Amino acid sequence: MAGKDFYEIIGVKRSASEKEIKQAYRRLARKHHPDVNPGDKSAEERFKEINNAFEVLSDPEKRKKYDQFGENWQHANQMSDAWPGTGARGGGNHRGARTGFGGFGAGVDLDDLVGGIFGGLGGGRSRPRRGKDVEQPTEITLEEASQGSTRVVQLQKEETCSVCRGAGNIGGAACATCRGLGVQVKTKRLEVKIPEGARDGSRVRVAGEGQTGFGGGHNGDLLLVISVRPHDRFERKEDDLHVDVSVPLVIAILGGEAQITTLRGGAIALKIPPETQNGQVIRLAGLGMPKIGSPTTKGDLYARVKVVLPTRLTEQQKRLVEELKAALAAASV
Repeated sequence: MAGKDFYEIIGVKRSASEKEIKQAYRRLARKHHPDVNPGDKSAEERFKEINNAFEVLSDPEKRKKYDQFGENWQHANQMSDAWPGTGARGGGNHRGARTGFGGFGAGVDLDDLVGGIFGGLGGGRSRPRRGKDVEQPTEITLEEASQGSTRVVQLQKEETCSVCRGAGNIGGAACATCRGLGVQVKTKRLEVKIPEGARDGSRVRVAGEGQTGFGGGHNGDLLLVISVRPHDRFERKEDDLHVDVSVPLVIAILGGEAQITTLRGGAIALKIPPETQNGQVIRLAGLGMPKIGSPTTKGDLYARVKVVLPTRLTEQQKRLVEELKAALAAASV
């Protein structure tokens, strides 16, 4: 069976320029690199296939022979001897030799090219570019938003190869550790502090932990995008908190106190004025959420009274209610 066409493997036309071939190779190498696909044998084979194709198409002499002789390009010298003065007859399904295709120049340095795949480490001739920021969704509880918290984040981090120091090769041969890319993909654990007052959409920035910069540029940043899980008792509105408080009927009529359990686990006494109505809202200044960036400044807590009627009344209690009813009716006349 005939081998795959190198141009098809790279995904470019036969007339592709140097720039187009480089761009296609970078895109495919990034996608199929074994470090990005651990344990995936098909990705590893695909990566080897892409490298083999690029090794030929990136070299002007090899590419010229491949255009003439196809998969038999390595035997081009013998075939040229068989048909002196021409290479086109051995081309089979391939076009004849091209001239002035604007090739890569003698002795293309794969290190210069591959070094830019994962951020341009080792490619000193390119203009420095900052790496892209990386966003990671992170969910927290309302309690954590109130008190602050930490998250341990695991990243697949690209780092300069410790063996070839980003060059991609050692003594002219591709570095076995990073497979010629100049970088290694490693797992990195970070402990990130979530500030007090974080809310939905807040971004916690970790400088320099994003994508690797290109050509010596600075790394991008890691951004934890916060979402706050809904709470079963408290409703948050900006920096204010709203909560329902159950108040017995007698306390609502005569006045007294009700207890509110806070987000931090403590309890506060809520003063209930006499004749408090069902649904009435009582404001507690400064007992809401801390303001992000200024945790000593806090919003307010709004307690909504829910009057609880007594149940399973005794006969005596019912008579007392009847007496109250009669007294209220007489007072309204």
